[in-house]
Amino acid sequence: MSSSPPQPHARPPEVLPRPRLALSIPVDPDAPTARRWLEDELARPEYHEGPSLLERFLTWITEKIGALLAAGGDVSPALLVTLVALVVAVVVAAVWVAGPARLRAKRLAPGAVAADDDARTAAQMRAASLDAAARGDLATAVVERFRAVVRAAEERVVLTELPGRTADEAANELSAAFPASAAGVRAAARLFDDTLYGERPATAQHLATLVALDEELDASRPLPSAERAAVPGRLA
Repeated sequence: MSSSPPQPHARPPEVLPRPRLALSIPVDPDAPTARRWLEDELARPEYHEGPSLLERFLTWITEKIGALLAAGGDVSPALLVTLVALVVAVVVAAVWVAGPARLRAKRLAPGAVAADDDARTAAQMRAASLDAAARGDLATAVVERFRAVVRAAEERVVLTELPGRTADEAANELSAAFPASAAGVRAAARLFDDTLYGERPATAQHLATLVALDEELDASRPLPSAERAAVPGRLA
């Protein structure tokens, strides 16, 4: 009886590494898990900030999702996960387009009050500050109000327009022009730097202080240029 020739050992199938994401997120979550993801995602604070258009869209989509959640087990987990991804994508896009002043600071020269191509008027900056305050973004409100103080002084020719001017430089010149307001001006410059560049949390009191300073300078008459060099305590 002849023996059959030995068969070569079959090569085991190559096992490819699974994506890292699959290690932490179930591929096919059940309905309760998907529903929890969606509810947790919609509870994040950034979904309650931003332009009013975004707020209206999120209100609309939340209502639609709420109707789906009311259907209970009839809702596909895959659909819920897709909706979470849609909400995240919309918020990320909105923040990218309309990001707060802290993000825009990356385009500024180090320490600058405003970007070189920022051609807004003081009135427009004040309006931006009020809009940010209405949305609860006090950091942007504070930053924009200080910018309005500097731009108003430029419009009155109290300051010359100087691209890249820092808050300290503006405070130095404004203190010389308005010596009675010098302490408030320098405190405002420190607040601006701490908020924009130091990421210090802004408060409603900070904003109120800047608004009062803006109104105070607007109602004050600056010293003539020839007398400003003699103002005591003027920074070098």
